[in-house]
Amino acid sequence: MTDGRRSGEQASPVQSMDPATTYRHRVPADKLVTGITPNSDIFVLAHFGVPRIELRQWRLQISGMVDRPATLTFEDLLGFAKVEIQSFINCAGFPANPKIATRNVSNAVWAGADLAEVLDSVGVQPSASFIWSYGPDHGTYQKWRADCYVKDLPMERLRSGKVLLAYEMNGEPLSRAHGYPLRLFIPGFYGTNSVKWLSRIELSDRRAPGIFTTELYNDPVPAGSTGLSRGTAPVWEVPPEALIVSPAANAKVPVGPIPIWGWAWGMRQIAFVEISLDKGPSWHRVDAGQRTENSWQRFDFTWNQKTPGAFSVMARATDLDGKTQPDLDARNAVHRIDIEVQRPPGCWSGSPVS
Repeated sequence: MTDGRRSGEQASPVQSMDPATTYRHRVPADKLVTGITPNSDIFVLAHFGVPRIELRQWRLQISGMVDRPATLTFEDLLGFAKVEIQSFINCAGFPANPKIATRNVSNAVWAGADLAEVLDSVGVQPSASFIWSYGPDHGTYQKWRADCYVKDLPMERLRSGKVLLAYEMNGEPLSRAHGYPLRLFIPGFYGTNSVKWLSRIELSDRRAPGIFTTELYNDPVPAGSTGLSRGTAPVWEVPPEALIVSPAANAKVPVGPIPIWGWAWGMRQIAFVEISLDKGPSWHRVDAGQRTENSWQRFDFTWNQKTPGAFSVMARATDLDGKTQPDLDARNAVHRIDIEVQRPPGCWSGSPVS
C-alpha cells in the first residue's frame, strides 16, 4: 500500500476500449434454470464499452474524507480476508425510462474483500456520508458523454454489511466484460451501482456529480397528497420482483396438472409469491422458497387445468416489508405470459359414432 495523495492521477490506465461502444450480453432470464447462473449466462451492460486494463498497472485509489489516503495494488487487496456471498444481480434496464421492465437478472457467488474492512484501514472520517466509485470506462452513451463512470453509495448501506470489492464470480476471476480486475458489488442494489473496472473510491459528505447520478438512473417519486411531484430518487435498492421461467411465454401445454415455477428476488427477502390465472382478479398464494444470503428464491405452483383454451399467467412477489409489484409501467412490473392449453393429440371430446 502506498500514499495516495496524488489522487488526481489516473490509477488504472486504460490501454484501449474494445469495443468502444455500448456492449450488451443477455441470456433471457426465463432461460436460466439453475440456482447458480453460469458465468457465460450472466448479463452485461457496459454503457461506454469495455476497457482493457493491465493488472500490473492497475491501482485502486482511496481518497477524500479519510485519514490516510492510499493507493492499493491487487496484491494489497488479496491481503484482506476473502468474503463470499451468494446474491442475485438485477439490471435496472433503460436508465432514462423507469417504465420498462427488462428483467435482466442472474444469481452467482461473488467473492472479494469486504469494503468496510478496507475503508477501516484508511480511517473514514465521521462526517462522510457517501462513497463515490469510479470506473475508467468513458465515451458516449446515446446522447450523453462522460470521461469516466461514477456512482455513489450511501454509508448506511455499507454499515448493513457485505459490500464487496469483488474479484471473483462463481470461483473464477472476473472476466474483462464483468469488470476485471475489480468491481464493486452491492448485494440488493441494482447492477448499475456495482461499478466495474473499479479504479478509485472517494469519501464525501454529498452525492457524486455525473450523468449517472444526476440525470440517468433517477426515477420520479410519485406525487403526494398535494398532487405535486416530489422530484426524483436514485435507483438503488431492488424492489420485489418475480419471473415465470416455466411454462415459457407462448408455450403450448397439455390439459391436466401444469407446473408453474420461477424466480423471485429483491433487496428484502421475498415473503410469498402470488399466481393469477385470470388476468388479475384472483390470486393463488404460494411459498417463495428458501433464500440463501441475498440469492433469488424459487417458487413452485401446480395448476390443474382440465379444459383447453388461451390463458394468461401472472406472477407477483411480496417482500417481508409488505411491498409488492405494480401492475404496469415500472422496472418491476408484474410478469405476465400467455400460453395455450391443448388436449393431447389423439384425444376426442365429442360423442361416439354408433
